[in-house]
Amino acid sequence: MPLHVPQAPAPALRSVLTALGSPTAVREARTPALRSVQGPLSPELPLPVHVLNRITPNEPAPRTRLTGWRFMIRSGDQAVAAAETMLTADGWAFSHFFEGPYIASTELAVRQAEAAPAAYQPRLLSIPGLYMLTLWLHGDTEADPAGGTLAPTDVLVPLAPAPPGIAAHRPHAVADLLPVMTLRIPPGPLLGSPA
Repeated sequence: MPLHVPQAPAPALRSVLTALGSPTAVREARTPALRSVQGPLSPELPLPVHVLNRITPNEPAPRTRLTGWRFMIRSGDQAVAAAETMLTADGWAFSHFFEGPYIASTELAVRQAEAAPAAYQPRLLSIPGLYMLTLWLHGDTEADPAGGTLAPTDVLVPLAPAPPGIAAHRPHAVADLLPVMTLRIPPGPLLGSPA
């Protein structure tokens, strides 16, 4: 079934388009691929980025918090970088461009999810305590993408590179992966993000 990609907030998209139109922002980005591209660039596949706040043993539905929106930056049919936005006191603002293994890994995970028999709302979930980023396939396709409760039946697809002992691109129900994560991460608040 097709994924139900949520619509990014208009100010987040505008901030990325403004950054792409700024020679200074593109030239100063630490993304050689972005600087070397000839031709137009377009932001696509907006995904809300959530961070797992904490894992508490026996907690049925861990909470996450929305930290930004990530857009794949395409040149033709190829993703060459990503752009991230963040929520500020004044609303959504461009944060940075980046490249690296999570770009191709995200695209692969999305293609795999599109072939799944169930419909999902795709999101990204960062789990800083494991230095892990996952494609979070939320079962409620009409949910507010800023909502942050992991349902036991939601699916997490670890992106490459994944932590040792967790296979990248293998879908896991939250109910199955959560006990593994709980054993590896000390309880309490988690700060930071792998990407």
